[in-house]
Amino acid sequence: MTLPKAPSRVVVLLLTLIAAAVVALGARQQAGGTAVAIDDDDIGGVVTGPRGPEAGVWVIAETAELRTPFVRIVVTDDRGRFVVPDLPKVNYRVWVRGYGLADSAKVAGRPGRSLNLTAAAAASPRAAAEIYPAGYWYSLLKVPDASEFPGTGPSGNGIATTIRAQSDWIRNLKSGGCTACHQLGTKGTRELPKELGVFPTSVAAWERRLQSGQAGGQMIGAVNNWGRDRALTLFADWTDRIAAGEVPPAPPRPQGIERNVVITEWDWADPKAYLHDLVSTDRRNPTINAYGPLYGALELSADYLPVLDPVEHVISRVPLTVRDPATLPTSPTMVQPSPYWGAEPIWTSKNNVHNPMLDEKGRVWITSAVRPSANPDFCKQGSDHPSAKLYPVNNASRHLAVYDPKTRQLTHISTCFSTHHLMFAEDANNTLWTSGGGAVVGWLNTKMFDETHDEVKSQGWTALIMDTNGNGKRDEYVEPNQPVDPTKDKRFGGGFYSVAPAPDGSVWGSVLGYPGAIVRLVPGSNPPETALAEVYEPPFNNPTAPGYSPRGADIDRNGVAWLALASGHMASFDRRKCKGPLNGPLATGQHCPEGWTLYQEPLPQFKGVTQAGSVEASYYTWVDQFDTSGFGRNTPINTGNASEGLLVLKDGKWVVLRVPYPTGFYTKWLDGRIDDPKAGWKGRGLWTTISTRAPFHMETGKGTTSKVIRFQMRPDPIAK
Repeated sequence: MTLPKAPSRVVVLLLTLIAAAVVALGARQQAGGTAVAIDDDDIGGVVTGPRGPEAGVWVIAETAELRTPFVRIVVTDDRGRFVVPDLPKVNYRVWVRGYGLADSAKVAGRPGRSLNLTAAAAASPRAAAEIYPAGYWYSLLKVPDASEFPGTGPSGNGIATTIRAQSDWIRNLKSGGCTACHQLGTKGTRELPKELGVFPTSVAAWERRLQSGQAGGQMIGAVNNWGRDRALTLFADWTDRIAAGEVPPAPPRPQGIERNVVITEWDWADPKAYLHDLVSTDRRNPTINAYGPLYGALELSADYLPVLDPVEHVISRVPLTVRDPATLPTSPTMVQPSPYWGAEPIWTSKNNVHNPMLDEKGRVWITSAVRPSANPDFCKQGSDHPSAKLYPVNNASRHLAVYDPKTRQLTHISTCFSTHHLMFAEDANNTLWTSGGGAVVGWLNTKMFDETHDEVKSQGWTALIMDTNGNGKRDEYVEPNQPVDPTKDKRFGGGFYSVAPAPDGSVWGSVLGYPGAIVRLVPGSNPPETALAEVYEPPFNNPTAPGYSPRGADIDRNGVAWLALASGHMASFDRRKCKGPLNGPLATGQHCPEGWTLYQEPLPQFKGVTQAGSVEASYYTWVDQFDTSGFGRNTPINTGNASEGLLVLKDGKWVVLRVPYPTGFYTKWLDGRIDDPKAGWKGRGLWTTISTRAPFHMETGKGTTSKVIRFQMRPDPIAK
């Protein structure tokens, strides 16, 4: 009997390769021809929906197996493929969320394993709209017609007589009022919670809602200033129509480079606290504190700095103290109990830390109350302090402090001027400039303070004086409410909200209100007596493209100011474009309209509003001066508070980086850090935090903590 010869090793190898190819081909065919390569720390696959691969939807991997809850989110490419990269090796729940879809089932996943996901269409337009950004829902609100302004008061149209234009009403609805603290349009605000109780009308329910908790007096006071009854009727009509089934237009899914984003979230702080800002590095050198901890500011809510170690996924706290124990805490007073926390005062802070910044040594500088507001004598009339002799200051509600992570020491610094935001200049003294001083702008010479520990000599402040006599120097001045005197200068009546030192030594600040302004302060050789201010108002009275009421502003390396406007724009102001004189009797605000350029933010407009703009009103504009994001140097980015994501202005077009989970992302600031300049996209990123005062309004409800959120831009949606 003759037996067949055994196949050679070459034949066996060939057959094995053919079999492997057939298996791989089958896998690709099952996934619609869209195989995804992954590493052992990735989860990848394909999302398939009712009509095939789902492009531009989010894949969310979340875990509670690290030392703080952790989420990583990516977007599918045009063939439905995804890669969730560089995951810690624990177990995850992985699922899909996308416009037009129902959330998919959460399935188990682990790094190194492929995972194909199935999505289903939303059951109805209303169901689909549940995950839309808050701003889309807010756009359903009807604003009084422009013809109704100025208001005629309670006996007329119900609009306060102090509200002179529809634009001013809108400002109050947005970053000049309500949405400066939280969103409107989240599920927690577009519906009336049953915990409020039962009321005869929605107007009565809204009146009760706005009296809730420790912010109740502030909220109900705001609507009183607009015209109480008219404002309550407006809000009641909004929620009634939503309850009856009205839905907003659908947003577009992420497109193009929007799909390249990798979003990472870590929980920090606690459910009763809220964040204002965070810091990751020295703004002047974003490689400082590489891979290091992030520090947050809890404003009115609690007296500690939340800390995140993003490498070890560990959160901790830096306890804060005040110099004088008589410093008052946040008022526990409530008009009515909170529907979430009852009569418990959950905000207890004495420090009221608003804004942190890192210096070149990695120390954390904060705006913080350290004592009661009554100033010491060296700040007041009769003092020989150089600044007090020119402009004495009697009160300061918030001051400065610095924490050194190496020594774990907190140092209090009592300032005569109030503080709000702070930022370092690029000068030999490492001057720390501040906003929030009202009629004055204050600073601290940190080099002198480090050398002497003399807080009195190290600080200074100046009034904002415009050179209205046009002689190029500071002279005696008239007050804001006095007419221009051709022989004198004039003091400007506003104060800095944001502060941004520029590379040329000038210091820029935004001014709140209607129409608001951007101010360029040139310190001169002896700032208390030489500083001069240039004031530029946005084009609020432009009939075709009005822009008005800035909030946070920043400066780029070319000296161009970038501002977030309540009109629903990002604005740039470039004083190099000004055609007329920048000082003199006419240089008081509206003397350089040609310096302004407006970029309409990408959301719908309010019902009843025909002017340009949108329902968006970002809290802050931050400029990525050193390409920490991957979008390039000098890229301006808005906080996108109604869009629930960052709004990046790239080559004149918007890139929307939506945070889809949990719904309700709202931040007031961002920071950019380069951890490793040689590591490509993995070595850099933008850092933000959840900044709403009401994290319980978010999708996850009561018990939700603030989060640190990092945005990274990879070269394509499936890059590893």
